[in-house]
Amino acid sequence: MPPRTVRLLAQSARRRPVLDCVLAAAVIVSSTASGTVHGKGRAHGTEGAVSSSVSSSSPPAPAPASSQQAAQEASLRPVAAPAVDHDALLAAALEGVEVENGAGLAVAVRDMESGESAAYGKALFETASIVKVDILATLLLQAQDADRRLTAQEEAYAAAMIENSDNASASALWKTIGSAAGLDAANERFGLTGTEGGDGLLWGLTRTTAADQLVLLQQVFGHASELSDASRAYLRELMGRIAVGQDWGVSAAGSGFALKNGWLPRTATGLWVINSIGRVTVDGHDHLVAVLSNGNTTKAKGVALVEAAAKAAVSVFAEEAAGSVETVAAPVRQPR
Repeated sequence: MPPRTVRLLAQSARRRPVLDCVLAAAVIVSSTASGTVHGKGRAHGTEGAVSSSVSSSSPPAPAPASSQQAAQEASLRPVAAPAVDHDALLAAALEGVEVENGAGLAVAVRDMESGESAAYGKALFETASIVKVDILATLLLQAQDADRRLTAQEEAYAAAMIENSDNASASALWKTIGSAAGLDAANERFGLTGTEGGDGLLWGLTRTTAADQLVLLQQVFGHASELSDASRAYLRELMGRIAVGQDWGVSAAGSGFALKNGWLPRTATGLWVINSIGRVTVDGHDHLVAVLSNGNTTKAKGVALVEAAAKAAVSVFAEEAAGSVETVAAPVRQPR
């Protein structure tokens, strides 16, 4: 081979690796522009094919100033406060109430301004004379349905039954409303779900829960009610004129009270049922309160229990506003 040809072939061999590198770089740039590289090449210093897949993405653009400002504003928005367990607060407040061994207690309270309520104890209790509010509410509802006013005799019975807790008047109106069947039918409309009228003429042995009595009070003192404005005003007026000596109970928890109490010694045991339901005003706020108890050894001890429990009940919302509930060491007996 001529010397010139040999030189040309040698130069060509030296240039080929450079040309191969240039072509490979061009392929890589072209493939990268489309977002993914898929290629086969010979690894330096190794034998065999190498397969690769590389994803390409551009760095995120900085958020516009308006988006950054919105994010900052969102982070500064107030976070909703956690839900308050008012039942737990009531249980804590009742820890300082002394309950006799063997006695039972149930309490329910509603803050009329906020609409929040709390309950302690789900057992059934005999109503004694607090059922007289239910009897009159039933009579008023039946009169509304018949589009009539109460008769003069019914009004006389109603006043004596509520203001003076007259039992003969209660028995007369119990018959007028249809006894337990009439009471139960009205209570179904009022929203009471755990109350059962007493057998025969034993209206005082109607059984109820504190939660149901709170519902009944809402029918009397609230706005969303089966009772008309006139009927509610009439009941509230009578409950605000309780005779002296019968105005204990939930009235101890505040002022401006309207209430009805019930007291009954059980013949079989000699133990007392002591109940109180009504509305009281505390620091300008109206509260509905129902306190039921049984197994009290004396009427006086039952009254003291009911009054202490009523005070503890209304303190739930006052203490909540202050941020805490003070508890006392003496435990309240668990509801039955």
